[in-house]
Amino acid sequence: MAGLLSLGFLLGRPVSSQPAVRFASKKSGGSSKNRGGKSPGKHYGVKKLEGNFVHSGNILATQRVMRWHPGAHVGMGRNKWLFALEDGIVHYTKEVYVPRPRSKESKEVIPQLPKGAVLYKTFINVVPTVEVGSFKLVNML
Repeated sequence: MAGLLSLGFLLGRPVSSQPAVRFASKKSGGSSKNRGGKSPGKHYGVKKLEGNFVHSGNILATQRVMRWHPGAHVGMGRNKWLFALEDGIVHYTKEVYVPRPRSKESKEVIPQLPKGAVLYKTFINVVPTVEVGSFKLVNML
């Protein structure tokens, strides 16, 4: 054994009994792509029910497509959210919707309805009233 060590020393490199260990030349890590899908849901839907008292500016319903339509004293935001324009009580109504006749050059795609079919739209209305049973300090602000 002493002869091998001296031979290795003469060649300019140490002789060891352990094999050489290779390390990675690149950092190991995950990809930075496809990180989506971890955000919470949007929670669309009705926020105030029939008979609830709302203040002006309160959100009544959030929607992606037109499911509820703005009625009296209700405004619609850019993203189709409905909000109260006056303080009052929320009421829902269903009204008959009669689509207007289409012209031949119209590019709208509306399914053909059976003869005599009746369509309804749901409108959200706010009937302006003064809140009853609130604290006097709230009214003073």
